[in-house]
Amino acid sequence: MIIMDGSGRWAQARGLPRPEGHRVGAAAVRRVVEAAPRLGIGTLTLFAFSTDNWQRPAREVASLMAIFEDYLATALRVAVARGVRTSVIGRRDRLPPSLRAAVDAAEAVTRDGQLLHLRLAIDYSGRDAILRAGRRMGGGEACSAEQFGRTIAGDEPVPDVDLVIRTGGEQRLSDCPLWEIAYAELIFVERLWPDFDAADLEAALREFRARARRFGRIEEPVSR
Repeated sequence: MIIMDGSGRWAQARGLPRPEGHRVGAAAVRRVVEAAPRLGIGTLTLFAFSTDNWQRPAREVASLMAIFEDYLATALRVAVARGVRTSVIGRRDRLPPSLRAAVDAAEAVTRDGQLLHLRLAIDYSGRDAILRAGRRMGGGEACSAEQFGRTIAGDEPVPDVDLVIRTGGEQRLSDCPLWEIAYAELIFVERLWPDFDAADLEAALREFRARARRFGRIEEPVSR
């Protein structure tokens, strides 16, 4: 999963309005999505817009909604051709009707994609997703962690997140999918999102693969 951060700051550093940074950031999305399959990534979640981002200036929010819609429309043909399945996680009731329609169309047309599952988190809150899942389970009935996880993900089986990359130099999770990242490795990079490219993704994966992942266990000594 990638928390795409720094687009607004990228624009401000160049004397541009913040929405321009988000528009340039869409090109970084295309670069990463194109590179992911050849780097061995089967599922890629991009944290695009948190629930708290609604508090940003109305002009910036409107620009982001338009960028999301444009991305879904323009990337659709490429996604189908490359076998990229696209889905959106998060609330949809607060999205503009035209964006909701674009989401529905993208999910329907790409549902058979096998090369990569691209998940876009829009109006997403990890805390809210857990609270909603708890309400849906209700009744005090016992359930397994797997059942609860499926409820959080909307009844769709989603593997645990192995790696979280956050661009832009900040070192926090910002209410991303909290249940799925329980044992994720965290990598924070200084590069702002619009400048992030395939080489940066590959470098993060090299660091990830060099780490020892024990999941609460200890490594057994080698018998001699």
